[in-house]
This record gives sequence, structure tokens and C-alpha cells, in this order.
Amino acid sequence: MLSDQFLATWHQAATTTLGLFWTAFWAFSFGYIISSMIQVFVTREKMRETMGEDGPKAVLLGTVFGFLSSSCSFSALSGARALFAKGAGFIPSIAFLLASTNLVVELGIIIALFLGWQFVVGEYVGGALLILLMWMVVRLTHRIAPIAEARENAQDSEDGEGDPTQDRSLSEKLRSTERWGEVANRYFMEWQMVWKDVTVGFTVAGIIAAFVPTRFFEWLFIGGDNPGFLDLLAQALVGPIAAFFTFIGSMGNIPLAAVLYGNGVAFAGIMAFIFSDLIVLPVLRVNAKYYGWKMALYIMGVFFVVLVVTALLLHYGFAVLGVLPSADQIRAVTDRTFFAIDYTFWLNLAFAVLSAFFVTWKVQRSGFDASVGAGALEKALFVLAMLAYLWLGVGLVVG
Repeated sequence: MLSDQFLATWHQAATTTLGLFWTAFWAFSFGYIISSMIQVFVTREKMRETMGEDGPKAVLLGTVFGFLSSSCSFSALSGARALFAKGAGFIPSIAFLLASTNLVVELGIIIALFLGWQFVVGEYVGGALLILLMWMVVRLTHRIAPIAEARENAQDSEDGEGDPTQDRSLSEKLRSTERWGEVANRYFMEWQMVWKDVTVGFTVAGIIAAFVPTRFFEWLFIGGDNPGFLDLLAQALVGPIAAFFTFIGSMGNIPLAAVLYGNGVAFAGIMAFIFSDLIVLPVLRVNAKYYGWKMALYIMGVFFVVLVVTALLLHYGFAVLGVLPSADQIRAVTDRTFFAIDYTFWLNLAFAVLSAFFVTWKVQRSGFDASVGAGALEKALFVLAMLAYLWLGVGLVVG
């Protein structure tokens, strides 16, 4: 007989999963629309002309474009893939990815609410440092990066690159019903590519948030009142590892980060934990789909190195300036109100209507493709996704 406590925690896990997805849905949709429009309206020639090199101008454009299209990890991955497949340089494409996931206005607001202004400054300064350090590391290690192979894989994942209107101007394409129909088709394909990973990832995040006690994460980090360099390094290394197994995402990790900081984890460990949303397992799998496993592991390795170094630089920089935050300022708040009539509600409503329109248009044009995907891993993920829906459905009505 299942205990009442277990049923209540099961219900909490299910509602947390749905709440996290509710928080991120509009960002998913916005990012996938941007990605679809890049694939349809931007020619490879134009992309090579503006962002085809790895110089300062191209990296700056990638960073600015990423900031303007700031979104969740999955949609940012799709946007970066679209830029890279169209001919943008590898470094500008990754700069776009880092900017669109770390230079995020909404994330800054949540950090301010739970952690304070120092962490907000750390997030944005750290986002810029991540891009600069990534640029340096990739330039030093580009010989082992399978860039050409990754670009071929990224172009293959676009499925049907040929564009019969490639000689038309951008304004003519924007007025073309056929081109917007292709945007709808690409939008459907973006969701089709990652829905299993998203389902399983968010379900696992809800389970961990509800069932794994905070003291486990407190034990996981090595700390003390006055941590030395080795302690800080250990925490900066553990932060990405903890994030890899939690996959609560940047937005969901902030309340947990507040609890960790209030219980003795250093500033460096918290910043490394927050920056680690792009090295979690579902993101690794999506990158492998886009670029192949060699490039996915290379990107993960680069991100791991630069985020650890960035976290340490921020810690010591803030210490020198005398602005390291105090744990006393952290509010002991971990519960989140996911469902309310606020800006998230209205954005989700708008993008739900737009998504329904795009999907309906796609189905009318070319039918509904319900294929699970080739390979044993895809089939296993499909089974896990179905089990996740069962878990969520039962969890919502128990407890």
C-alpha cells in the first residue's frame, strides 16, 4: 500500500514537471519559430557573408542575435544549429547559443528575486566571459573539432535544403504563402525532433525536485566558512556534475541554488551550477542529433572548461572588489508559483494559438508524421516518454 506521503510527493513531482514546462513553453516556441525562419528565409550565401568567419564582427553579431532571441536551452540549440547549417562560423554559432541562454532578461529577474543583485551581475558578466573564453578555447583546440563533419550533419538535419525561391529578395520571401507554409513545416519538425527528450527531461527534473532532499546537494558540494582555492575548484567542478544529473534547467535551478548558497556553497559553486544548463544529458543528446556525437562531446568539453574557469574568475573578481554576497541575504524560498495570470500566461496563450495554427497548416499541407525515429535509442526514448506521460497523468490525480 502506497503511503500518503509518497502519493503527496508524487503529486508534487507531477505538478512541478508541468510547471517547469509551462514556464518554458513560450520560450521553446519562440526559439523554434526563430530557427524555422532562419532555415527558410536566410540563404547560405547571406549567412556566409555576414557570419561566415570566426572574427570579432561575426562573434559580436552572434552574441547580439543570441541576446535578442534569448530563450530556453532546447530552442537556443535549434537556433544555433540553423545558423551553423546555413554557413555561419562555428564560433559565432556557439556565441549565439551561449548568449541566448545566459544573457536572458527573464533569468536575470528570477535570479534577482531569489539570490540578489550580485548574482545578476555575475550572470551577465559571466555570460560575456563564457563567450570570450569559448572563443579562445576553440581557437586553441579547433584541430580536434570535427567542424566539417558537424556542418554536414547539421545540414542533413534540416531535411530538404533546396529552396526554389533562393534568388528572390527577402521581402518577396516574407510575402510568400509558400515560404510561410515551409516555416510551419519546419516548426513541426523542430518539436518532432526533441519532444521525447523534453518529456523525459522535464519529468526527471520534477522527480528530482520533489523526491531528492536538499541535504543531498548540500553533501555533494565541498564547502566551509572560508573555502580555499582547492575547495572553490572542487565546487566549481561539482556544480556542472550536479546540474548534469538534475536537468531542472536554469529557471528551475535558481530556487535550488538559493538553498545551496544559504547552506554554505560558495559563490563559485553556485555560478558554475547556474551556467551548466548547456551540458546536461538531454542537451548532449540533442547536440548529437544535430552534429554527431564527436562534436556533441567536444562542445560539452569546451563548455565544461569555460564555465569552471568563469565561475572561479567571478568569485575572485567579486572578492577583490569586496562585493561577494552574504548567505544571510538569501531568502529561504524554494517553492515556486508556476500557474498564475501573469506575463507567462499570456505569452503561452499567444504561442499556443500560433503553434496550433502552424501544426494545422503543416498537417493540411503534408499530413501528420507520427514516426518514432530510427534506432534502438530512439525507440527506448519513446517508451520512456510514454511511461513519463503515464507517471504524470496518475501523479496529477493522486496525493
